Amino acid sequence: MSGKSPNRVRSVQFHFAATEEESALIRKRMEEMGVTSLGAYMRKMCIDGYLINIDLSDIRALVSLLRRCSNNLNQIAKRANETRSIYAEDIEDLRRRYDTLWEAASGILSGLAEIK
Repeated sequence: MSGKSPNRVRSVQFHFAATEEESALIRKRMEEMGVTSLGAYMRKMCIDGYLINIDLSDIRALVSLLRRCSNNLNQIAKRANETRSIYAEDIEDLRRRYDTLWEAASGILSGLAEIK
């Protein structure tokens, strides 16, 4: 017999290599799902599983805003320590930047909440 059954329902085969760590993780996830057949698990994950590709540009922008806000706060603290006074304009600028940060963070969190 040639090894290929003409009546076989699944006639296309896929092969891939994995590290020992990856193999252990695959087997662990199979166990968590209660699946004992590697083929069934792989088919299910390949057909029904999904990958998440996250655009991190919003998070990079948020980190940039955080750095600027932190820098401004440090400058205000330094000036307050040197002169023993704080300018209302500096506090207002810091409040505006904080509001911008909060809006950006809220937008990112809303976007992440929509991922299903």
